[in-house]
Amino acid sequence: MNAPNHPHPPTHDGSAADPFRHPALFYRTRAEYLAGTVPFLQDGLAAGEPVAAAVPEPNLELLRAELGAAAEQITLLDMGQVGRNPGRIIPGVLRAFADAHPGRRVRIIGEPIWPGRSHTEYPACLQHEALINHAFTGRRATILCPYDAEALDPQILADAAATHPVLADADGARASDRYAADEIVHATNQPLPDVPGAQITELDYDSASLDTVRDLVTQHARRAGLPAERILDAELAVNELTANTLMHGGGHGTLRIWTEPRHLVCQTTDQGHIADPLTGRRPVPPDSPGGRGLLLVNQLADLTRTHTRPGATTTRIYFQR
Repeated sequence: MNAPNHPHPPTHDGSAADPFRHPALFYRTRAEYLAGTVPFLQDGLAAGEPVAAAVPEPNLELLRAELGAAAEQITLLDMGQVGRNPGRIIPGVLRAFADAHPGRRVRIIGEPIWPGRSHTEYPACLQHEALINHAFTGRRATILCPYDAEALDPQILADAAATHPVLADADGARASDRYAADEIVHATNQPLPDVPGAQITELDYDSASLDTVRDLVTQHARRAGLPAERILDAELAVNELTANTLMHGGGHGTLRIWTEPRHLVCQTTDQGHIADPLTGRRPVPPDSPGGRGLLLVNQLADLTRTHTRPGATTTRIYFQR
């Protein structure tokens, strides 16, 4: 089984001229995983292309063992660490690698969805997969996304057919007749679920109450048992969200904080509207005077969920306890 290698595979707009390729690889065994990924990496090296793989353990160790000495020529990353928050995979992993090699075609394996992902994380993972198609339009890159077809829910595999224009498995590669990335982007921008039973602390804030906001986040983070460095991260992330409210969200908003068995959760709601779904996922040029707030939030939080519409945006961020 080999990864798809069409000269001009279809992309999110069906254009044969777009050099970006985004196939999904469905595998059921270790042998199928290696047969679909290792030749993809080796072919990239043979072509002189920069090559990277961001996959969760234990698949990372499988690749290392199979590649042998060639692994030293490949950027290997643990997706469970660098991609814990799906919102930071595009800027912090995929774009970071591609942008480090300007003018060259790059090959990347990205496995953002694995059996250990939670139901809370999955909508953000699905949104990420759909947005890759927009983030890399026109780029000379191939991003191959493996899916464990044996262990993952069938609905996840069906969703993969909607977010990837090309599908590959042990029988070969084919165009996906269910590709609908734009529909997935819309479908994942929905009101966030309620949290029945949670003891929620709520605070209306504006420019005069930012100290109170910070103190409230600190108190809850300590009670939730976050380590000192993660308490600071939570403070900074909420500070960025409230700063966005003051600049773009009508000048006032509502903060809600609660704890769940595995997370401290902080949520802001204001009157802003995030019109560009890649906001917070697109690297910002060094000379840009702003635009880093949501990028930083994605970098700091373990999970970011957002629902936005004209006149209202809710952003919910999670920190593991």
